[in-house]
Amino acid sequence: MNGMKTIKDKQVLVAADRAGFPLKEAVVKHLKLKGWTVTDIGVKSEKEAKPEMFHRLGLRAGAKIAEGEFERALLFCGTGMGIHIAASKCPHVHCAVAESVPAAARAAAGNGANVLAMGAWYVAPQMGIEMSLAFLERNMGDGYENLKGFYEFHKLAKDELEAFDYAEFKKNKFKLKNLGEVEYNPPKVREPAKRDVTATSKVRKKS
Repeated sequence: MNGMKTIKDKQVLVAADRAGFPLKEAVVKHLKLKGWTVTDIGVKSEKEAKPEMFHRLGLRAGAKIAEGEFERALLFCGTGMGIHIAASKCPHVHCAVAESVPAAARAAAGNGANVLAMGAWYVAPQMGIEMSLAFLERNMGDGYENLKGFYEFHKLAKDELEAFDYAEFKKNKFKLKNLGEVEYNPPKVREPAKRDVTATSKVRKKS
């Protein structure tokens, strides 16, 4: 892990295929204005004759996370899905796909994600910029200090995923070897109001 480029030092890795290129460029431009050092492994121009495919870029970016070269990465393709799947094949990569600022923030603060993927077909440039900053400016637990057990609960989840070995999991008859237990009662999500089907039917009959 020596020499890792960290978010504390405002260092980040980026990669995008041809579809994700415009969004990547908008995000990179803004990050540089904010003092970030951005390492871009491509695609670097819309005019490239043979732009690298999304999954190959995802694997290359994932490898740089796996090898401890970078703490965080931002990835871009058309949907965010393909490059995310590829990067996730590399060990130690915890990649999230998001399409909103709260989701991007929660990916880092709640799930300990170290890679964020987004799709240029669905995420506007300004949204991508705000999502990137929300992701890069947070560590696990940030913003949830008032929720007892939040950090410990999510840290345990990440630790178990990090330690996960499929061969051992299968050998153990698909029973996970827990690293511990944490008591955590997340806030209840309000259920949406129930639709009055009877009232709706009456309106339809009148019309």
